[in-house]
Amino acid sequence: MIISASRRTDIPAFYGEWVVNRLRVGEVLVRNPMQSKQVSRILLAPDILDAIVFWTKNPENFLPRLPEIDALGYSYYFLFTLTPYDATLEPGVPEKGKILEVFRRLSRLIGPERVVWRYDPVVLTDRFTPEWHKAAFSRLAVELSGYTERCIISFLDDYRKIRSRMRDIRYVLPDTAAMGELAGWFADVAGKQGIALLTCSHDIDLSCHGIMHSRCIDADLVERISGRRMLRVKKDSSQRHACGCVESRDIGSYNTCGHGCLYCYAVSDHAKAFAAGQEYEPMSSLLCDELRGDETVTTVAVRKHITSED
Repeated sequence: MIISASRRTDIPAFYGEWVVNRLRVGEVLVRNPMQSKQVSRILLAPDILDAIVFWTKNPENFLPRLPEIDALGYSYYFLFTLTPYDATLEPGVPEKGKILEVFRRLSRLIGPERVVWRYDPVVLTDRFTPEWHKAAFSRLAVELSGYTERCIISFLDDYRKIRSRMRDIRYVLPDTAAMGELAGWFADVAGKQGIALLTCSHDIDLSCHGIMHSRCIDADLVERISGRRMLRVKKDSSQRHACGCVESRDIGSYNTCGHGCLYCYAVSDHAKAFAAGQEYEPMSSLLCDELRGDETVTTVAVRKHITSED
């Protein structure tokens, strides 16, 4: 089993103490976001987990916790989102020069194979033009050369919940030709720095540019870093058709991320999300939540894996 931590919030940035507490205990509870009375108990013992995938924009405060996670016996890698935007789109993310150095520190600690760069999403406006993105991506690719092996890109998804908060940005949704032209340019620049470029959750075929669809939750990478061969690996049916991720269990909660990004699909109320981060209990079995007593708690079945020694 793979743990996703998390598509729903930035656990390394805001909830590092909580997730390490859960790893020490060996289990976590996760409320079904669609059926609030359904709660899953997910076992977290290192001998039954294949890996943990951490999603983050700023793991600086999480880095001192990595030695303990290593000592507990967990395999893990990071999906590290690093974009060139300022507070216009990402008001809660620190200055990008600082984040760039955190990325390099993390890579030096755990190795470039285990730090996947996400340039996500590509937002096009009258300010953030294709030419602006070319210059910004080129600078970042040079700075990250040797610190990561792949970059995953995606273009802005026009979710209904973000339209109102993005209306003053006057964003543009590119057509297939524009996406292909810009992505092809990114691929050429990244390739010169030894970084493979992939796309995330887009139906567009960019194989002519040497760009394949990514698997952010990637069984091949998990097997390489863990030494375990996974059995009966299946595509995650809960994700979009174009998503190549394999099955995982997400342990995060919506409306808990404090970065305040205007394009975020996981937060519908930024004030609520900020308040959740201020009030959460690090020892709770649920993230920013408590059992109310009327839930049905079900333990998630664990799939077997094969170790490299078998």
